[in-house]
Amino acid sequence: MTDQAVDTDGTAAGGAVPSPAGTAGEPANDQFVGRLRELKELRADVDRAGLDTLSGRKAPRARVLLVAGRPGSGRTALAEELVRRLAGDYPDGVLRARLSEPDGERVPTERTARELLDALAVPAPPGACADDLCALLRGALKERRALLLLDDAADAEQVDALLPDTPGCLVVAVSQGPLTGIPDVRPCTLGGLDKAAAVELLSRAAGPVRITVDPRSAESLVEACAAHPAALVLAGGWLSVRPKAAVADLAKRVHDLPAEGSPLARVFRHTYASLSGPSARVLRLLSLAPAGHVDPHTASALAGCSVSGAKAALDDFAALGLVRRVESSLPQYEVPGCLVPLLRSLTESQDRPAELQLARARMLERTVRLLQSCRAVTEPDASAARKKIAGLPRALRFDGPGAAAEWLSTRRPALLAAARLAVADGELDTLARRLMAALTRALVAHRGTQAAAPDLYGIHRLVLDVAERRDLPREKAAALLNLADLDAQTGRTHDALARYRAALDAGRAAGDPYATGRAMESVGGAYQELGDWSRASDWFGRALAQRLARGERADAARLYGRIAAVHTYAGRYGEALRNWSSALTGHRKNGDVAAQARALSEMARVQEYAGRPEESLRTCQEAVEWARHANDVRLQAALQLRLADTLERLGDPAAARLHRSAAERMLGGEYPEAARLETNGGAAPSACEIRSASAED
Repeated sequence: MTDQAVDTDGTAAGGAVPSPAGTAGEPANDQFVGRLRELKELRADVDRAGLDTLSGRKAPRARVLLVAGRPGSGRTALAEELVRRLAGDYPDGVLRARLSEPDGERVPTERTARELLDALAVPAPPGACADDLCALLRGALKERRALLLLDDAADAEQVDALLPDTPGCLVVAVSQGPLTGIPDVRPCTLGGLDKAAAVELLSRAAGPVRITVDPRSAESLVEACAAHPAALVLAGGWLSVRPKAAVADLAKRVHDLPAEGSPLARVFRHTYASLSGPSARVLRLLSLAPAGHVDPHTASALAGCSVSGAKAALDDFAALGLVRRVESSLPQYEVPGCLVPLLRSLTESQDRPAELQLARARMLERTVRLLQSCRAVTEPDASAARKKIAGLPRALRFDGPGAAAEWLSTRRPALLAAARLAVADGELDTLARRLMAALTRALVAHRGTQAAAPDLYGIHRLVLDVAERRDLPREKAAALLNLADLDAQTGRTHDALARYRAALDAGRAAGDPYATGRAMESVGGAYQELGDWSRASDWFGRALAQRLARGERADAARLYGRIAAVHTYAGRYGEALRNWSSALTGHRKNGDVAAQARALSEMARVQEYAGRPEESLRTCQEAVEWARHANDVRLQAALQLRLADTLERLGDPAAARLHRSAAERMLGGEYPEAARLETNGGAAPSACEIRSASAED
């Protein structure tokens, strides 16, 4: 009930999901109380002619409705009820996002835009900047008629960046004050509820019997709470768990409280004072929960109690209105945003900093162990990882991969927030590094590298922050390489090149031959992507020299192939053939039959580009034999097609038909596509072909 009647500021930024449209103009939700005048005004504001319309211009952007009020005033509940009533007019659904964390910190626009794009099922490249993501969001909404609820906006700049460039969409913003800077916005400012609605809300929270039999005391309690919705819910929660308590007694107590702070703060202090010492401590420590998301494990670790004891405490708090349950298949709770400052004030005055840091450390350690278990459950039954988690307490194990994946998906916003908070803390960097490593492995195991790439990009940036702060060059190099790889995959080649060079410096500082070799090769790959063949071959050569010096023959053979591919694209066919010959020699020494076949295949291609078809024919025939030894049917078929093309150019169409028929038998239904890719009539290789060749060899 309270999640609709009271603004808990608990909408998760990671939960921006399109909601199914309802019916426009339907009667008010039974869980919603009062605010009928405000609803009428907001609904009228939707149909009001804007300044552009009055001046004869078409509205360039979506209309913005603003619900303004202090946290706990019911502002989110009012916005949600308005959205529910209007949803039927917006067939493309409702998008929700929260623009501030429970502690008041602004959510970066980049993160909000990405979450809204995820809700629209629009892919967004990892690492993209806020401007690019907002432009992508506006493009995705251009042809849609959707309703956006932007909760807890800090200022107009946050809202303006997300505004759709289409008058067919509507934005309902929730903020503490006016959004100065966005034109034609008239705020609907909330105060306390009217007396009838306030009594009804109190009745729903406390139970109707006592309110009905003593209406005067109920009205007195409403007056003591200044008709503030969140304060009324706390008062009603206090009464609900005390069936024998009189409303008049509570009204007198609240009236007698020192007139310090807001009505919500006074009623909260009264509720808090009624808790036992252990329960009060658990409640205070919930202010440390990442992004206000709490589950029994988090509460257990923070308080140092059992999971079952933490679950019982959270249920008690929910009955009192101190936390709210989140609809989920797993036990999940949220700390109301309006209570977070009050809880933090209590922790600062009643808990020693060392105790708070120990609570954070326990929470992070528990999270690391859960993430390790979450990943390990995806391993084979006989694996070392599965055997290791078998010895963990039952509360830290998952029933199977499905249960682990569900937990990871449900807790993902809190896990990412935990990583950000751990890095920002600066005092728990060892735990933060372990947390980020475990989170990375769990995300990859359950979601895959591509699907998890946006989250991984953020984690790698956090790893880089810690590595720079703690002067850890090896970890700095690894983070830079990971970030650069994601930049390269999304077309930000210049950004990738800068990071690869920085990774090289860090790898050298760490004395890490793997990082330096990997960075040098990646720098060469970036120059190759930019079409700078001279620098590409130079950097590949540096990486090759290091591999040869370390006796890493397989990598050296592969690098000979990359150098040959660059020379091929640059038209330096003699250099290309010499390097392919070196690659072939290396693969033979390593006993890699499949790599030998591919190297011969590329040599034949270069010989054909160089205008030596007879040599290309002989080399290609040799490559076919090696491909047959390697049981690589696709390569065999591709080589048969190349033989067919070469024979046709040499004037032997009959033999060409035989080879083409053989390729068709090998490829079956894939033949037309393979033929299109392999038959290029002797033209210069494409960049795609070069990348493919270098990746294979």
